[in-house]
Amino acid sequence: MRFDFRKRLRDKERLAGTIVTLPCPQIAERLSHCGFDWLFIDGEHGPLSIGDIQLLLQAAQPRCSCLVRLAANGDVYIKQALDAGADGIIAPLVNDADTAQRVVALAKYPPQGSRSVGIGRAQAYGDGFADYVARANDQVAVIIQVEHVDAVANIDAILDVSGIDGVFVGPYDLSASMGKPGRIDDVDVQGQIETVRRACSAHNVALGIFGLDAAAVRPFIDRGYTLLAVGMDTLFLGQSARRVLSAIKEV
Repeated sequence: MRFDFRKRLRDKERLAGTIVTLPCPQIAERLSHCGFDWLFIDGEHGPLSIGDIQLLLQAAQPRCSCLVRLAANGDVYIKQALDAGADGIIAPLVNDADTAQRVVALAKYPPQGSRSVGIGRAQAYGDGFADYVARANDQVAVIIQVEHVDAVANIDAILDVSGIDGVFVGPYDLSASMGKPGRIDDVDVQGQIETVRRACSAHNVALGIFGLDAAAVRPFIDRGYTLLAVGMDTLFLGQSARRVLSAIKEV
């Protein structure tokens, strides 16, 4: 683990990150050198094995924290991501308080939770075992995704669960759950997102969101969102390539 990302998150420091979807350590290395505060390693939608995820974690420079979005909220996914050295997890589709409680418990060592005790990269392969176990519960960040209308309906009960450090709104999946896939500017979709914002503010929980570019997330910054994921590796690659190609063809 790199530095106290969880503290910065809970202190509502603005944290700018981007999404990594490709199993290429050089991409994580390069993006981490750009000055991002964190990398969102996508184990849910990206074609990433746990071996790929560990290589991405190893490649990122020390000052850049890395959070892993889980493929699912099961025990194996959580312990593998954390044992590989992630600074925290992003749990998808947390639609009720019971799921939130289970995710938190699986991310915390006893007596606070039920995280399995193993030896891996996070524990310096055994050399740093005692130190890691002593501080992990205080330093591992647990972020849940609110990306379904059911989660919005249950948001207050979800946020009553102790140990949730942040909420990450999934606007695209949320819009799809409303029968309006991709229509994130729809007034009803925005109304659901605003309900989440108000609840997080009332519970003093950090709030995050994804946007395709800086213009997309700027309005959310003004509304108090502090955990920002802007763009992703494949988008950056395509956008840069198109700019170069366009400039050449215009000559």
